[in-house]
Formats: sequence, C-alpha cells, structure tokens
Amino acid sequence: MVDSKKLKSIRSPGEPLVWFTGLGLVVGIVMVTLLLALVFVKGMQSFWPRDVVVATLKEGSSFRSGNIIGGEITRDREKRIQTEGVEKPEKEIQFYTGNKDTYGESFVYIDQNDIVKKEKPAGIIKIERLEYGNALGYPQKINLINGDEILVSAQNFEDKLSDLTDEVNDRWDEIRDIEKIKIGAINTELEKIRSKKKVVEEKAASNPEVLFKIKDFEKNELELNADYKKLADKARELRAKQNENKLTIKLVSGESVSLNMGQVLHYYYPNQLGIFSKGILFVQNGWHFLTEDPREANTEGGIFPALFGTFVMTLLMCIFTTPFGVMAAIYLKEYAKQGFFLRLVRIAVNNLAGVPSIVFGVFGLGFFVYTVGSSIDELFFWEKLPTPTFGTGGMLWSSLTLALLTLPVVIVATEEALSGVGQPLREASFGCGASKWQTIARVILPASAPGILTGMILAMARGAGEVAPLMLVGVVKLAPTLPINGIFPYFHFDQKFMHLGFHIYDLGFQSPDSEAVQPMVFATTLFLIATVVCLNIGAIYIREKLRRKYASSAF
Repeated sequence: MVDSKKLKSIRSPGEPLVWFTGLGLVVGIVMVTLLLALVFVKGMQSFWPRDVVVATLKEGSSFRSGNIIGGEITRDREKRIQTEGVEKPEKEIQFYTGNKDTYGESFVYIDQNDIVKKEKPAGIIKIERLEYGNALGYPQKINLINGDEILVSAQNFEDKLSDLTDEVNDRWDEIRDIEKIKIGAINTELEKIRSKKKVVEEKAASNPEVLFKIKDFEKNELELNADYKKLADKARELRAKQNENKLTIKLVSGESVSLNMGQVLHYYYPNQLGIFSKGILFVQNGWHFLTEDPREANTEGGIFPALFGTFVMTLLMCIFTTPFGVMAAIYLKEYAKQGFFLRLVRIAVNNLAGVPSIVFGVFGLGFFVYTVGSSIDELFFWEKLPTPTFGTGGMLWSSLTLALLTLPVVIVATEEALSGVGQPLREASFGCGASKWQTIARVILPASAPGILTGMILAMARGAGEVAPLMLVGVVKLAPTLPINGIFPYFHFDQKFMHLGFHIYDLGFQSPDSEAVQPMVFATTLFLIATVVCLNIGAIYIREKLRRKYASSAF
C-alpha cells in the first residue's frame, strides 16, 4: 500500500492549479486560432477562381433543368438515406450554377450517384453581371447596334468582347460621376437655397424689403434645375447606350440567353486559366471587392462604403473617447479625495463596462439623437424642419455612443498606467519646484502614454466590432454617399453610413439566399478583422516608440 504521506511529499503544493490555468490558456489560443484560420481560408477562397465542371446526370436526377448541369463545385456533404429499411450515408455535391434569372436559384445539390460523367470544357465563360449574379455558358455571338453580327468563331470575337466590356465599364464610371457627384452637388445647392429662401420668407413678415432676395434665389433655382436636367438627360442617354449591343451565350443546359453588354462587368474563361493566371485574377477579385460599391441588395459587388464608414467611425470614436477617458482617470487618480464616494464611482465605472451594448444604443438614441440632435435642429437648422439634420441617426451620434461604451476601458487602463509611474519620478519633479499639474503634464502623462495607448487599443478593438448600438443611432443597409466626400463642407457627420459589422449581419441574416452570400460573409469578416488589426498595429507602433522614449517607466 502506498504511503499517503510520501505521496503528498513528492507533489508540489498548488501544482494542479498551474496545469489547469495553462490548459485554459492553450484551449483559448487554439479556439481563437481555429476561428481566425476558418475566416481566413473561407474568405480567401471567395476570391480564388474555380474550374467550371459540366456533369452529365442519369435520368430522373434531382436537377430540374435537364440531365446536364454545369457550375463550380463549392462543397460536398453526406446525407443519410433509407434503403430497404437500412440507413446509409450518401454523398451529394453542391454546384454553383449561376444564371439565377434562368434557373431561379444559384446553388443546387446533386447526388453523387446521379452523376454519370464529369468534364471541364475549355470554351465555357463566366460573366460577372450587374444584376442577377454571374452567368455561366458558352459564348455564341455579339450583335452590334449597326446590325453586324460577330460569331464566336470569328478571329476578332475576343478583341471585340474585351473592347465592349471596357466601354461599358468606362460608361458606368461616367454615369456614376454624373449621378452621384455632379447631380449630388446640385441637390445640395438646391437644398441650401430652399433653406435660405425659407429664412427670408420668415423675415419678410416683419420686413417686406428683403423680399427682393427671393427673386435671386428663384433665379438660382432655375439655373440649377436646368443644369440638373442636362445632366439627367446625359445620364439617361448613356444608360440607353449600355443596352445597344448584345452578347448571346448558350447555357450548359441548352438554352440560349441574350445579355445586354451593359450588364457585363467582367468575364473570363475559368477552365483555360493556369495557376499564374488564377493568381492574378485572385488579386483582381480582391481589389474589386475592396474598391467597388455593393450591388443587388448588398449580395454582389464590393464593400468600399462599409469599409470606409467603419474606418472613419472608429477613428472618430477614439478621438472622442481618449481625451475624456484620460481626463477622468487623471482626476480620479491624482486629484479626487480617496474615500467611499470614489470607491462608488470606480464600482460604477467597472459595472458600466459590463452593460450590454444595446443599452448604450438605446441611450444614444434617446439622449444624442432625440434630445441633443433635436435641440440643435431647432436652434440652428429650423428652416429645414420637419426634415431633421442632427435629429436623426448619423456618423456623429454613432461615434459618440460607441465612445461612451468604450469609455470605462480607457479610464481603467489610464488609471493603471498612472499608478505605474514610479514615485521617485514624482518626487524628483516636485523637488525641482514643479507644481502638481506641471508634474502630471510633463512627467506622469508622457511616462504613462504607452499604458494609455493600450487602453485605446482595447477600446478600438471593441468599438469597431459593435453592431447592436449602431443599428439604432446611424448605420444603414445602403448609404448612397460617403460621410467624407468632395461636396462642401466635405465632412458630413450628420449623414448615415455603412458599417462592416452591420454588413455581415445583413448578409448573414437578412439575405433571402443564404447559400449565395456565404463567401461574401467570410470575405467581409476577414476585412473587418484586417481593419481592426491595421488600426491596432498603428497604435501599437506609436506605443512602442513612446515606450522606448520613456524607458524608465513601468509601461
């Protein structure tokens, strides 16, 4: 029998707890690593061009459009089927068929046992369209506006298709420039004139002599409306040109489909690409995703407005939250009298960090939007009422709401950083005759700056990923213009905006075709994480520079 006293003597006290804490750390790191790896792999896969497989199916297969199916194989899975009372596994393959306007769906599952033959024809083309997603098929001919017909067998077919695609994209850029920038600027000017006109009409009740100004406003309105009409006519003319030429393709299932060239944004032959060509296309797809506006209710196109809105909102949030957090921490640590009340304040600050974010959203809606915003409108923008300017959700209120949400993080981190400054430094400063504020401003704050930046990094990481409060105070599914643009006064912080977190929520839970948007969900998540990482890297770089500069500090 083993002596329990000897066994106890060879076991170090507390050792199992050390193993358990280490195990917890390992489990946490593994889970986070797996999650990031999943997002990275799935996100990158959405940009990688896949081969298009054409499969011949046996009679009676589940595919409704004949016995031939063509598309990208996106996944396979097992399902359980009952055969003569016995349950057996059977594999089924998911095809991305595109051509949603013809088939009614973009993804189809086919039983593997139904597939008789698979091949990868070189002549199949994949077309990214403006509407209805991608089209897959065999190009047949191009019909030009002048009556000419260019068959796929003609030598100049590829050159003509490439030239027409470039023309179409250039024309879309011109249309966007007219409709979003030039017409947008005219609308802004018209809105300003209407506001000034309303002010003059109010003054005219007591002073009729100012009525002559109204004629000037009406003259300007007529000129702007004339410019507006010219631009609208030009945009309409350009849109009509987009539909002049036609491209005919034959679908894998046999139907011929005629596409307006204005719908063709990009195209390529997936089964003719080598690994190098696929790499180039992979980079191009990622670039288009980053720089283009979303289309088709956010299920197609890019994420640029959401990426820009997230970046600007996070920076604004840091600008608002850091000064207030640092000032509050300085008062609590350096000036406030220690006692019951201060302990109560600290408990309140710590508890504030645990309040659900949606509560901050409700507070932001009630206080910032309905109270502060409505008051600003009544005082400074009364001529625009009942249309609110600041009395509705926008970039400013969203940033302030998230600044309030992350304020406890900055306060606690700053207090810890201030506590870490050594007492000898303070005494040395006092010994040189500096006042308390001079000591704080010139000795303590610079030395604790790395710790303060750590708090800001934590706040940034939390604020950038929050969605729930933003849904109440400013974020929208689609914002036609950016909050910072070329229209005076350039910074439109009263404007609603798009956010990557809300974009992910909208794609994942509001889209009618959840299968089709899965790649976009992973890709958008990847870029949201990348945005937070880039912002954090910038803050970490500054922190490390400060840390080296004030090496004597504990931080």
